[in-house]
Amino acid sequence: METEISSTNPIYYQDASGLANMIRTRQVSAVEVMKAHLDRIDALNPSVNAVVTIAANALEDAQAADAAVSRGDELGPLHGVPFTVKDSIDTVNVLTQRGSPIFKGRIPSEDATSVARMKQAGGIMLAKTNLPEFSYWIESDNLLSGRSNNPWDLTRTPGGSSGGESAAIASGMSPLGLGTDLAISVRGPAAQTGIVSLKATHGRVPMTGIWPREPRRFWHVGPMARSIRDLQLAFSVLSGPDGLDAFATSTVQFDAGIGSAQNRHLRIGWLVEPGFGPVDPQVAATVEAAAKALKELGLVVEPVRIQALERDFALDVFNRLHVMEMKEAFRQATADRGDDEIYKMAKTMLSLPDTSMKDFIDAEQAVERLRDGFAGYFQKYDVLLTPVLPIPAHKHGVEQFTINGQTVDATYLQGATVPLNLTGLPGIAMRFGTSAEGLPIAIQIVGSWQAESTILHMATLLESVSSVHDLHPIE
Repeated sequence: METEISSTNPIYYQDASGLANMIRTRQVSAVEVMKAHLDRIDALNPSVNAVVTIAANALEDAQAADAAVSRGDELGPLHGVPFTVKDSIDTVNVLTQRGSPIFKGRIPSEDATSVARMKQAGGIMLAKTNLPEFSYWIESDNLLSGRSNNPWDLTRTPGGSSGGESAAIASGMSPLGLGTDLAISVRGPAAQTGIVSLKATHGRVPMTGIWPREPRRFWHVGPMARSIRDLQLAFSVLSGPDGLDAFATSTVQFDAGIGSAQNRHLRIGWLVEPGFGPVDPQVAATVEAAAKALKELGLVVEPVRIQALERDFALDVFNRLHVMEMKEAFRQATADRGDDEIYKMAKTMLSLPDTSMKDFIDAEQAVERLRDGFAGYFQKYDVLLTPVLPIPAHKHGVEQFTINGQTVDATYLQGATVPLNLTGLPGIAMRFGTSAEGLPIAIQIVGSWQAESTILHMATLLESVSSVHDLHPIE
């Protein structure tokens, strides 16, 4: 993919892979790239409110990157490329305030593993991005840094909990970033803003240096970007054990060239309902369109049902499990704090009744049934196509939705994403359609455990036939 900078294709809308190549070959300097993104932040952040802190040394680091190019030093795959980081992820000597006045002024003494690896690859930390209080909700709003807006329509949400990250990338403030995902939080925001994101197999990318830790068996950290090749590159940099996160034990080597997945006759199933809750017809049509596109490419594609999803509604299972553990983390964080320092989501969490031990154990067994159900599915198929969200990006503050004739609360937006957190399966969110209101509609590409190369290959195929993946918000 050739990269060319022009008035219609400016620096700030290039992907990270293209920028890295241009910096390496001296078509553009790292300083020029950094200044373009800083200028973009100056221009758009007052209205979008995606960025909460700019790294003080960003320009200085870009100058050092250019000096390394001039010296002929060995360069990393992301050399000189800016990246942004969700503000729940620790960054050395840069504020990490977790969307709460309780952590105002907090400066970590070391980087999270994921941040350190991006830097080791040559990336330059540009800024921290907004999130909901304690990284917990489907909107990115808090008492400390306010509400983030969707650059496609400022009256709508860019999602949560990595909504600041998604809004920054979609609007050209950043080419690449790190988000976290407990139930929806890199895939939902990507879907709402028209970018791409990867939630890898649980444990593939260490969670070291990220808060909250509980419930760590469901938490993930992953890349958010504007191209599938950037997800490939970032994942190859981020994955692997760090000796600190006990869930991060896989030594499976990731092949950024996709490897043997290209040479196999892949079988794809697609599923909209039942199992995920109600889905808007526009979203359902987009999933079906992606399935049709793959079939036209010569792959075996057919509609499927997964009985385990129909027996145990994953969202209900998740709600019975995570409250018990997360509530204690919230209780400790808010101890002896004034009511004016705690926002609505922490208050809601603290007010929820404890799950009974019987319900907790039943829910744990349901997770095992879901894992078994997916294991059976992936004996027959290589990939599953689903919605990411049941609707396109919604207006701020909406707590109830009528979707395909059924009224549900806002948690139902997680219906198709949370099964992957419960089971640890990998999934990619990518745009493949547009709503009647001109908003992005995305699909979710799901693979078996450790099968990131397969779903990245599938996403590359769909990107190659998509007419919407490189669209940007109206200036």
